[in-house]
Amino acid sequence: MNELVLGLAGALALMTALWATSIPLRDVSIIDLFWGPAIALCGVIYWFAVPEPPLRATLAVGLAVLWGARLGVYLALRNHGKSEDRRYVAMRERNDPGFWWKSLYLVFWLQGLLAWIVGLPLYGAVMSVDRVNAVDWLGAAIVVCGLVWESVADWQLARFLKQRSNSDAVMSAGLWRYSRHPNYFGEFCVWWGFWLIAAAGGAWWTIVGPLLISFFLLKVSGVTLLEEDIAERRPAYQDYVRRTPAFFPWFPRDAK
Repeated sequence: MNELVLGLAGALALMTALWATSIPLRDVSIIDLFWGPAIALCGVIYWFAVPEPPLRATLAVGLAVLWGARLGVYLALRNHGKSEDRRYVAMRERNDPGFWWKSLYLVFWLQGLLAWIVGLPLYGAVMSVDRVNAVDWLGAAIVVCGLVWESVADWQLARFLKQRSNSDAVMSAGLWRYSRHPNYFGEFCVWWGFWLIAAAGGAWWTIVGPLLISFFLLKVSGVTLLEEDIAERRPAYQDYVRRTPAFFPWFPRDAK
């Protein structure tokens, strides 16, 4: 259990440093860039805390570092030069005066705690003593497929946003033809894949991690939040909603 405490301490320390950085910037949305790296950091801490990390540990943590680095770099490039995300602007308005210090626990420590919980499968994988088996490789394959899926979806969306001539246009090509949120579906696959690796070593209880990220992707900060008012801002999105599954990929409803 000492390793778990170290992982939480590492995540909270990173978030505290980010909070201090956000104050002069007046931009708490910088936390989004470090969501992935914070989870990967927990895995790295677990890995170094074990005298002789097993192959399962190296497999899981290595994939987590790759996933976290990809997500962090993508978000840094996407958000470069932009002001604070509108979600955090609204939160700032609701919690002023004093949001500068309230954000420490409302945003940074809370997300540090959530990152630690989501990353529990990494702890399970590192602490396992069982030999690597077919379930490990199945989980790793799902992680890789999810990582590729979300990377392609992000690339397709970035290219679309750069090339579109109409700001009201809706991305409905490529992977976005089969799901309104293929990037989130890829994320979903990534964490259920990590759980399979942990479960292969006996850490079935770490299912709380993928359950939590699935809940957030589907009901809180993912699909539900993004689509809360998008149809009002972009009327063409209503037809896209009618035709296209929200999360799990499938053929468009008007497909022949």
